[in-house]
Amino acid sequence: MKILIIGSGGREHAMAWKAAQNPQVSKIYIAPGNGLTAIESKCENINLCSNDDLLDFAQSEKIDLTIVGPEVPLMDGIVDKFHENGLKIFGPDKKAAMLEGSKSFAKAFMKKHNVRTAEYEEFNDFSKATEYIKHCRYPLVIKADGLAAGKGVVICENEGQASSALKDFMINDIFKGSGKKVIIEEFLQGVEASILSITDGNTIIPFISAKDHKQIFHGNKGPNTGGMGALAPNPYCNESVMEDFKQNILEPTLKGLKAEKLGFCGIIFFGLMITTKGVYLLEYNIRLGDPETQAVLPLMESDFIDLINCAMDKNLKDYKIKWKNKTSICVVAASKGYPGSFEKGFEVTGITEDITVFGAGIKLDKGKLLTNGGRVLCTQAFGDNAESAGQNAYKALKQINFSNIYYRNDIGKIK
Repeated sequence: MKILIIGSGGREHAMAWKAAQNPQVSKIYIAPGNGLTAIESKCENINLCSNDDLLDFAQSEKIDLTIVGPEVPLMDGIVDKFHENGLKIFGPDKKAAMLEGSKSFAKAFMKKHNVRTAEYEEFNDFSKATEYIKHCRYPLVIKADGLAAGKGVVICENEGQASSALKDFMINDIFKGSGKKVIIEEFLQGVEASILSITDGNTIIPFISAKDHKQIFHGNKGPNTGGMGALAPNPYCNESVMEDFKQNILEPTLKGLKAEKLGFCGIIFFGLMITTKGVYLLEYNIRLGDPETQAVLPLMESDFIDLINCAMDKNLKDYKIKWKNKTSICVVAASKGYPGSFEKGFEVTGITEDITVFGAGIKLDKGKLLTNGGRVLCTQAFGDNAESAGQNAYKALKQINFSNIYYRNDIGKIK
């Protein structure tokens, strides 16, 4: 088999690493990939980004399966384009991708199909939104309607913060159009959880739960990032939580997908809040999460490509995913200054074959690995519990070095 993986981050590296373990996979192309995917087993980076170029490549190279990592190509309709040309691609079509691409679309879907979620109002008029926040209970949450690279959510403690967020989103347009419409949502107190899952359109199978660590500073402080590390399984996702999730979120979602004819073959990511009142859905993603994927996929004993092919064949109903009885942690090493401005181009040293490292903002230049982004790489390790897994992941990370390296020191430490 020849596989094409679209994307450049740690998620795509983890997908390629897992796909390479299938003995039938002979070649994995990654578009555009990063410095570590360039040297991963069976892998080759290709410098292509547009949907048309990727389609031409898949046709000319007779690619057997294309897997889409990030959300933007899905929102741009790459699945529709590949299907129109008879190519096998794993992911939702453009219509279904709206579940991630528009929070107002997703919230309307949740409300219509009785998926438990926070109360909300939506606004595309700045003055009306400003008037509304004068009468709200705080804290509250303001979300950009469109894609914002994981940074379009602000928890506001008072009217002043809410007013500032609305101005940034709707007037200053910091998300280049994605914040012109906003969702203003009730604040839910609790613990977040990530449930990645796979669907064939008729069945949804949840993966092992995970816990993302979004904020940049230790102790969950500072601005949100794309994710500074992840723990799997999430210790808060006990049997009762998972049963609540299935009854009030997963099953209504599946019914809604069928009713709206949004059924697709791909990934559904459920972003959850576990509260004293029950489990609530914060958001859908329609692709694997980052960095959750880097913690979850190493735990999967089942073959990743076989699982995807089973989904493509609409045959997930009786599939049982096998998981390691271990805890997995990944810790992200970032460039100091991220998620704001940062320098890049520093040499990365200390990566050896005895540790598991997934690359992200890193490039290979004349045989040297150089930093090339905010989140540079992550280390992943197992343990019998969160403490031992964390110790192993940090031990691996401490042998890696580059100028201005920054990472949180509390990934996996549940309080």
